[in-house]
Amino acid sequence: MKEVMDAVATFFGYAVLAIFAQNAIFTRGLGVSRLVQLVGDDRTSSWWFALMLCVTQVLVAPLAFYAGGFIAPLENRAQLRPLVYLACIAVVCLFELLVLRLVHGPRSGQLIRILPLAALNSCVLGTVLVERTQSFSLGQSLGFGLGSGLGYLLAVMLVTEASNRLRSRAIPSAFRGLPITLIYVGVLALAIYGFTGHSVIL
Repeated sequence: MKEVMDAVATFFGYAVLAIFAQNAIFTRGLGVSRLVQLVGDDRTSSWWFALMLCVTQVLVAPLAFYAGGFIAPLENRAQLRPLVYLACIAVVCLFELLVLRLVHGPRSGQLIRILPLAALNSCVLGTVLVERTQSFSLGQSLGFGLGSGLGYLLAVMLVTEASNRLRSRAIPSAFRGLPITLIYVGVLALAIYGFTGHSVIL
């Protein structure tokens, strides 16, 4: 019983770590281009996008964990690592596509359209690389994958909420749109980076 409780605590501990202290966007800069495209796009639901991202990262974590262990003894593992993890993502993406086609739910069409955007994302590959280079256990990898997806949703919500305010006439015309959005994301990233205990050395 104690081992199960420890595993659950580890899972949720790493999920919370990935949401806040190691947020994929704000502290690692993963998936920023997709974030900017997602904000203000009425065709793509941020909630469903984040759900597909979470599912993909949780399903990729065990595949990448065992694949990483398989290539660990090889001398050229550093070169193979990205290719192997991309193959893991492709396998999971095909599996999700097959499931969505078989289920035929009311949202299947929308999720099939969102799936390539969510699965083929630098956030997914970057999270897997972080998990393996940090030598996370399987439970830690699963928690970190889930937390990274939820952290991405948090970032989308924060930027979406701010996008309405960033249309203010007080902002110079040269900075409106994408420039002010990137400045806003940068300021948030600095705030979160400082919140986690890092300091800027001048």
